[in-house]
Amino acid sequence: MSESKPAFGMTDAALAAMPTVYRGDLFKGQTVLISGAGSGIGKAIAFLFARLGANLAICGRDPAKLEITAEWLKKLGSPEVFVKSMTIRDPEQVGQLMDEAWARFGALDVLVNNAGGQYPQPAIDFAVKGWNAVIDTNLNGTFYMMQAAARHWRDKGQAGNIVNIVAVFERGLPGIAHTCAARAAVTYLSKTVAVEWAPYNIRVNCVAPGVVESTGFRQYPPEGVQTFASPNPMKRAGDVHDIAESVAYLAAPSGKFITGELILVDGGGALWGEAWPAGKPDYFKV
Repeated sequence: MSESKPAFGMTDAALAAMPTVYRGDLFKGQTVLISGAGSGIGKAIAFLFARLGANLAICGRDPAKLEITAEWLKKLGSPEVFVKSMTIRDPEQVGQLMDEAWARFGALDVLVNNAGGQYPQPAIDFAVKGWNAVIDTNLNGTFYMMQAAARHWRDKGQAGNIVNIVAVFERGLPGIAHTCAARAAVTYLSKTVAVEWAPYNIRVNCVAPGVVESTGFRQYPPEGVQTFASPNPMKRAGDVHDIAESVAYLAAPSGKFITGELILVDGGGALWGEAWPAGKPDYFKV
């Protein structure tokens, strides 16, 4: 089996061996769709749901990475794995993905919107193309996925469960303002539709990773990565498995009375500490 060796974070084998608090058949007979599952947090979420017995539908833009993930999901115990290479920026591709997932499995129990991306740069230097690319993926693409799934659940009279991966944006995110704007928008979109879609028995929640060591670290300059070392009261970075377990909590019966909420998985980073993904400007250095 192919082994992915990320520049940061755990190898696939180490990730697959992470201990979990959940019983192995927790999602047996259920189907979970995860976007951006080819690497990082999305892969970790897929690994955990496979270990908990779920059928998996995974999507992303890199078919090679998706295939590596799919190999592991089968090995980890997922009864059936559906792979789709596509972009969530295109609502037509999103619609086709949902149609194919329902045709394959007959239902979808959980949608995890993890796909997204950004790059570090001062907001004053953003090009229109760069700004639009981040907003289109992180906000628009997430909405297309949410809406397409919700329409299927509504039309088929099935219950639904959405978990969106966002960011800890309460104090702003200097250096990645575009994703701060998009992730905050997704969070309040989620709170709004959690009410609108409650009559359809659809729950919608968000998980906000703080500084979590993953392959995404390679997007940032060395100085930016160094600021991630101790930006919270726990004085360490989290790992991608921390995020996966929080998603499982919301998706399982443990979260059956939770909707419209945002769970921060950040080691208390929203309370104390600082992070400068693009590097700390001289003006703020003491």
